[in-house]
Amino acid sequence: MRYADPSANRDLLGNRTLLFIFICAFALVTLLQQILYGRNYIKRVKQSELFDRWKSLQMCKWAMNISEANQFKSTLSRCCNAPAFLFTTQKNTPLGTKLKYEVDTSGIYHINQEIFRMFPKDMPYYRSQFKKCAVVGEINSADFVFRCNLPPISEKYTMDVGVKTDVVTVNPSIITERFHKLEKWRRPFYRVLQVYENASVLLPAFYNTRNTDVSIRVKYVLDDFESPQAVYYFHPQYLVNVSRYWLSLGVRAKRISTGLILATAALELCEEVHLFGFWAFPMNPSGLYITHHYYDNVKPRPGFHAMPSEIFNFLHLHSRGILRVHTGTCSCC
Repeated sequence: MRYADPSANRDLLGNRTLLFIFICAFALVTLLQQILYGRNYIKRVKQSELFDRWKSLQMCKWAMNISEANQFKSTLSRCCNAPAFLFTTQKNTPLGTKLKYEVDTSGIYHINQEIFRMFPKDMPYYRSQFKKCAVVGEINSADFVFRCNLPPISEKYTMDVGVKTDVVTVNPSIITERFHKLEKWRRPFYRVLQVYENASVLLPAFYNTRNTDVSIRVKYVLDDFESPQAVYYFHPQYLVNVSRYWLSLGVRAKRISTGLILATAALELCEEVHLFGFWAFPMNPSGLYITHHYYDNVKPRPGFHAMPSEIFNFLHLHSRGILRVHTGTCSCC
């Protein structure tokens, strides 16, 4: 009896199988290329539309629309309420509170006596309404100036950004990367803060559990050097509410930028808001390549922020006369 090979008529990893695998792989690569091309095309279209829109807005003289600004302020007051919840205070976070973190929703920080004493009794002088506020840069006659994440204001940049600072934020990642979590030498960090003179220092201590200890050390450092600078912590619920609000307007990101948080607070606390250094693309409206910050080109992690969506919203508010976006060319660089 002859033996019949059962695989005789099969193409076990033969030419037909390899051809099929090749076709599938080619189709998959083509599909991915089309998806990536589509995304890049959308980005280019959005950038082009934004440039055209911004050029048309610049042709018109900006004027504040008090009615629109007040209506927008009322909306933010209902959802976010910066005058009461921008900072963690003894009033909005009593002793014994189980404070939920912003992103580590399962994490809870028990407010004990030690940290409770670090909180101001209530929101400080920000309860008063400021006439004119600036975010990131300085404008003549500004009553209040916010700056983000320890930006340099040395002589090289003062002509463009000024020196007046009332609140400067510090991202704990900066402390971790540049100042070794303040676990070693602390004087270099203290000297950096002295550049802003008596400006208050603001940190997201309750963003996640990693931020808390290093943020609290900032208070200890300033106390050790007998600095008059106040240290405040964002209230995590305020940050959650602000993120939800902008998500409803299309800003979909893992986290909104510090600039957007401060601009949102300023829109509640100030009568007139001016933004400097807010842009989302590697080219300015004139087509010139620019750095991400005025002092460096360090970009956020991909997908962490949604900068184009943020700037679209800012320009929309600019067109309505709610705030003013400044995009003039810097003289320093």
